[in-house]
Amino acid sequence: MSGKKTILVMRFSALGDVAMTVPVIREFLEQNPDVEILYLSRRKFKPLFENIPNLSFYTADFDNEHKGLGGLFKLAKELKSYDFDAIADLHNVLRTKILRQIISSKKKASLNKGRKERKALIRTENKIRKPIKPMPERYADVFRNLGFVLDLSNRLTENPAEKENAVGIAPFAMYEGKMYPLDKIRSVALKLAENGTQVYLFGGKNESAELESWEKLNRNIKSVAGKFDLQEELEMIQNLKLMVSMDSANMHLASLVGTRVISIWGNTHPFMGFLGYGQSMDDVIQDENMKERPTSVFGKESKKAEKKDYFKTISVETILEKIESAMKE
Repeated sequence: MSGKKTILVMRFSALGDVAMTVPVIREFLEQNPDVEILYLSRRKFKPLFENIPNLSFYTADFDNEHKGLGGLFKLAKELKSYDFDAIADLHNVLRTKILRQIISSKKKASLNKGRKERKALIRTENKIRKPIKPMPERYADVFRNLGFVLDLSNRLTENPAEKENAVGIAPFAMYEGKMYPLDKIRSVALKLAENGTQVYLFGGKNESAELESWEKLNRNIKSVAGKFDLQEELEMIQNLKLMVSMDSANMHLASLVGTRVISIWGNTHPFMGFLGYGQSMDDVIQDENMKERPTSVFGKESKKAEKKDYFKTISVETILEKIESAMKE
């Protein structure tokens, strides 16, 4: 680190949440060139921060070296050598709270998660169904509370790459209530392939067997699930004309590399503030007439919750029309 002001930024999980911090960090550093950031997170997220000027990445190894309370004290001791001017806690969980207390700095600010507003959105009675502050703005508020100026553009990163006539489809999400039925999204992939569009399927290693079975339907369908590391996947997503995603990490990865996303929403809702950075509400597909939505902040439902089909009014044709319209623009 140089003689510039140094901020320790902390965010540990999950992939989508860490990815949402990236455009905020980029724009903060562009607007505050006299500042350097040391970003503390898990090793697997490092590729998200490649080639960002004035940013260094520091790995937190909570599985081994920095495990438990003793590990946090060890991590804090390692970090103290950087002599921070401020700490920006973009996670605000027990680990980061402990680290904030141990590491000395002149200024500290932490994320306001908006729990009260979230609860008002998902409760069954007297639901307040209106947009709350987006997560990128909440991240930006942490830096503003440290005394910095930050005006977010809320625009996709400019992507100089020549786009392939290809659509990425990421059909999975962590929770069932966020996933459009697999048989229907498979039909979307097949119809696109039959019309001559190259379709790439994105997912994790545990989803690769299912997605590889779709390859047999048409030669224009190819699964990349579990075959590439995060940096390679980002490069692939950058070259897509369009990504189709649930409310999941792939929506946010696409935002990082300037790729437009058609997002499909079930028991969650963009009102919660988790729409991909720079993405448009015009590209959101959801049942606006299902007034009980959203029923969950992140997609997880109570075991006692009544099973609902959040996608019953969303046809394959509706999704295809939205994709085909976006591909022509």
